[in-house]
Amino acid sequence: MGAQWSKQVERRKLIADEIKTLQDLYDSCGCTFPGCDQPPSDRKNWMAGLNPEKLHLNKIVWPGTHDSGTNKIGIKMVSRPFAQCQSLSIYQQLVLGTRLLDIRVNENRKVCHGILTTYNIDVVINDVKKFISETQSEIIILEIRTEFGQNDPPEFEKYLEEQLGEYLIHQDDQVFNKTVAEILPKRIICVWKPQKSDPPKAGSPFWSSGYLKDNWIDTDLPSTKFESNLKFLGQQQPVGSRKYFYRVENTVTPQADNPILCVKPVTNRIHGYARLFITQCFSRNIADRLQVFSTDFIDGDFVEACVGLTWARVEGKC
Repeated sequence: MGAQWSKQVERRKLIADEIKTLQDLYDSCGCTFPGCDQPPSDRKNWMAGLNPEKLHLNKIVWPGTHDSGTNKIGIKMVSRPFAQCQSLSIYQQLVLGTRLLDIRVNENRKVCHGILTTYNIDVVINDVKKFISETQSEIIILEIRTEFGQNDPPEFEKYLEEQLGEYLIHQDDQVFNKTVAEILPKRIICVWKPQKSDPPKAGSPFWSSGYLKDNWIDTDLPSTKFESNLKFLGQQQPVGSRKYFYRVENTVTPQADNPILCVKPVTNRIHGYARLFITQCFSRNIADRLQVFSTDFIDGDFVEACVGLTWARVEGKC
């Protein structure tokens, strides 16, 4: 018992030290970067506001959500706090400005996070289609993967094509150099990541896993995750010369050996440092690598930071 208590005391001190490290960095460096003071006038239509004829896909900083379909996961007040990473519906996230969705499914087409499930994938699809019907120039990256340890849903590509076919941007390396205007009226880059089925092929309506990369580490330590994100981002090519999307996730995750197992209080350790991360990308000369930036419990400030940096790229400010 004494050894376990001592371990927990050490863990709490380590977490406190890491939070202080980020706060000290913020206090010394601030969070000013090109476009930081350029919020969109309309988050729902922010790509349209940046001029689709000037906005190249490889200049976009895509605001993304981690575990996007978890707003109603599990049982409220029982299992939900241990798996919920977003409080908004898919439609609400898109209206707020989210442009990358991270959806995990099981073989029954239920959206899930680990062993916990929520609504059917139809809810996600219908929310996406509703948003598309209400906008004209917004491009969405829709990542759908079979959750680890689950089986692929049968005939899933057929289902997705039936539901989204008219909007799907087919897998094509040339897309990265095109403007939004050149891609329209197609609206969705759908990255499909099955566990066991064959991956999508070149020219397919769907994009394979190699087109959306990341280096996710499983930790609840905010400074450790922050520095890891910077390290791996720095190893990528600049956005103008690569033919894949690279994601950085401004999140930390609960660990089994720590008494705090609910997602929100843990991920809040890093949540407020998104603008600091962008600032550090400039300080370390890797801002030209930043592309997909995702978070738990997305809010307007996170979206505005991503859109502001996108504006600066379009206007040649960075």
